[in-house]
Amino acid sequence: MEISKSIYQLKITLNESKPEIWRRVLVPGKFNLGKLHHVFQLVMGWTDSHLHEFEIVGKRYINPDDDEDDFDPDYPRAFNEKKVKLCDVANLLDVFEYRYDFGDGWRHNIKVEKILEVDEIYNYPVCIAGAGACPPEDCGGLGGYGELLEHIKNPKHEEHRSTMRWLGGQFDSTSFDPNRINRDALWGRRW
Repeated sequence: MEISKSIYQLKITLNESKPEIWRRVLVPGKFNLGKLHHVFQLVMGWTDSHLHEFEIVGKRYINPDDDEDDFDPDYPRAFNEKKVKLCDVANLLDVFEYRYDFGDGWRHNIKVEKILEVDEIYNYPVCIAGAGACPPEDCGGLGGYGELLEHIKNPKHEEHRSTMRWLGGQFDSTSFDPNRINRDALWGRRW
């Protein structure tokens, strides 16, 4: 099997989420890390409103158009995510990190579960499983998300109404539908 033509089965887990928020996706090994970032944004439910980076085997990969700290001597050297393919940096059973929104501090562990041959029944990338709704953007990280869940669980909480209004009237932390992700977010995009 030619590795650059392989499909990577990745499990994306939002670190320290309880209950665990995760997604399982199939992506082409030839995708660069910039494309992988967009896949992660779509399957997790993020809105790509903040900076991000990958850390793989001790190296940082960023979108150089976004990052102002690339030349800061206190930061390790960063590489251009658009010039690096997944198949060139990740092997079977590798675990690497994807960080999003440095203010809220969302950290995701990415595990390479399998490397597969292309299956013609799929239109890649595809989300095949997952659990839990993605926390809303700008909710304050895991601590803020925990508070938000307390506010919406208790209609008598003084922050309940304003939190529900901020959320657009509803939020189900257990909700996740891979078919909706595939239909609404992934299919039909030009990768």
